[in-house]
Amino acid sequence: MAMIILQVVGYQNSGKTTLIEKVIQRLCEIGYRVGTLKHHGHEGKVTLPKEKDTTRHAQAGAAICAVEGDGIFFLHAKGNWTLNELISLYKTFPLDVLLIEGFKHASYPKIVCLRSREDEPLLHLENVLMSISWQRMDGSFFIEDEQVYIDHIISYVKEEQHVRDRS
Repeated sequence: MAMIILQVVGYQNSGKTTLIEKVIQRLCEIGYRVGTLKHHGHEGKVTLPKEKDTTRHAQAGAAICAVEGDGIFFLHAKGNWTLNELISLYKTFPLDVLLIEGFKHASYPKIVCLRSREDEPLLHLENVLMSISWQRMDGSFFIEDEQVYIDHIISYVKEEQHVRDRS
């Protein structure tokens, strides 16, 4: 089965991470294997823990280094990786769903998180499936109707899986 990719986009503090946490929990409860990829565009450089062997490998110039222990795998890859290259990496893992936070201008199906009406231009991005708003707006789910929009997202994933399984 091909991995289902779903983006969650919005400006800072619009609820993206909280939404992804809740979707991960629900999908895992019903047996899906979920991966996430976050664009870290506004908070500076991503760093490794200080004074660890993996950090030393990276500082020595390794483009990719990883550490595994007790069932945890941590990967550090230095470079200007495209979203497609990163997705290719995720495809090597046995995942059912990849939730991407950010990368607004990519063409994957999107959930748009709107904090205010000033964020509405995001609704014109490519491939918007739904929006969740902190204000009541026509065509958007209201942030307080959590069960409704989470159920809608889960239904979308199940339908996508069904379509892919028939292919």
